[in-house]
Amino acid sequence: MRKKNSIKNMISSMGSNVITIIIGLVAQAIFIKLLGEEYLGLNGLFSNVISMLGIVELGIGNAIIYNLYKPIANNNIEEIKSLMSFYKKSYHVIAIIVLAIGFLIIPLLQFIVDIDSVTISINVYLVYILFLIDIVCSYLLSYKRSILYASQKNYIINVIHIGYTVLLNVFQLLILYLTKNYYLYLIIKIIVRILENIIITIIANKKYNYLLDKDIKKLDKKIEKDIFTKVKALFFHKIGAFVVLGSDNIIISKFLGLVTVGLYSNYYLIINAVQTLFGQALVALTPSVGNLLVTEKTEKVFEVFKKVRFMNFWISTFSSIAILVIMQSFIIIWIGDKYLLSVLVLMVLVFNLYQKLMRNSYSTFKEAAGIYKEDKYVPVVESLINIIVSIILVNKIGLAGVFIGTIASGLALWCFSYPKYVYKKLFERSYLDYAKETVSYILLFIIIATFTYYISTLINFSNIYLEFITNCLISLIIPNLILVIVFIKNDNFKYYLDLVKRKIK
Repeated sequence: MRKKNSIKNMISSMGSNVITIIIGLVAQAIFIKLLGEEYLGLNGLFSNVISMLGIVELGIGNAIIYNLYKPIANNNIEEIKSLMSFYKKSYHVIAIIVLAIGFLIIPLLQFIVDIDSVTISINVYLVYILFLIDIVCSYLLSYKRSILYASQKNYIINVIHIGYTVLLNVFQLLILYLTKNYYLYLIIKIIVRILENIIITIIANKKYNYLLDKDIKKLDKKIEKDIFTKVKALFFHKIGAFVVLGSDNIIISKFLGLVTVGLYSNYYLIINAVQTLFGQALVALTPSVGNLLVTEKTEKVFEVFKKVRFMNFWISTFSSIAILVIMQSFIIIWIGDKYLLSVLVLMVLVFNLYQKLMRNSYSTFKEAAGIYKEDKYVPVVESLINIIVSIILVNKIGLAGVFIGTIASGLALWCFSYPKYVYKKLFERSYLDYAKETVSYILLFIIIATFTYYISTLINFSNIYLEFITNCLISLIIPNLILVIVFIKNDNFKYYLDLVKRKIK
């Protein structure tokens, strides 16, 4: 059942993200055509700023989901009810706090956006408030997703999200085409998000009808203490995510302007789509890994991890190289050559994508094991490195410097958290093993990426469509062929090959 649910979750997650990517690309192109670069920059900037308010959530969701694994496996309904009730109350409090902090930020907007230099006719403060209302609504209604997630039924959430994505973009683009009104565009998003959360709530209530019971016991003190212990640790992790993920657009806006934010947001849309597509396929395994950790021995867990990491490496290598080879010709076809960034910026973005994707196998096991407290100060170090290096380098080498700062900050996880708290603590393996395996994967990626990109530069066409098709074929064939040659005798490769053969039969 665990393997079946994992496959369902991975397939539905990837399907949901493929549809989201396609619709997102079409929607962004139409958005640029109808409203222009400055609106795009503003949209990207405020999406970033609002997402940073997620720090208020403090990781309560992660801590509660971790505590749901065991009662769901044991069918302990009373404990599940208590946890879900606690989750509901927590998220209502969080929604109020987010709203309050959101309003306190309003006077600071002038320091984030140079309002006097904005040439479009728009009330920046009203736009921000609409973004704020959207995130508050998500906290008020989304908590029942957790039981579907912890029960290894993410595929239900993914299917509903496909409907949400289609409905949202159809209505938003229709509004833009008919009215060119950016305010209505944002209001549609709020309405459709509320609708999505209501549908998920109805399904969760129907599938687990005991959630509607009024007779709910107070949460066990021991569990409550465990949640708060994890939340205290997750607070620091949230700060790290808050700074590392949220600061890039703010630094770009402040040092390079809103138009550059708009240019980067096109690349970010595609790179983030790839990261989400393949990243969530592994995140979808987290509930199953949580179940694995409470039911299997260390040796078995490590064997599963090696298989997951191998698949993660193959996906990370292929997808990152594909972005490197294809991106520039795709941007030209999609929205035009005036939206291109330099090759140096692209290379830095690609390596950043690779290291973020490779984190997924480690993060999946780390989060499923509830390891938050042990490395709670690492995200603080990570965020400080990110800000300092980004600000120093943005003044010296421009946009590429911002993302080099992000890559540098990731070293805190790669050099400390993963070897100590995943490899050593969970798998009882040595630091030397970790170093050899991690470095060998990085070197192999760099060699394959360099060779593939070099081949792509040798083949040039005056026709951009022909160049794009050729680049697609190069990125599809060369990296995968080299990986097959390198790993043909590898046990993990043989495992997946046998899996494919069995499925075909």
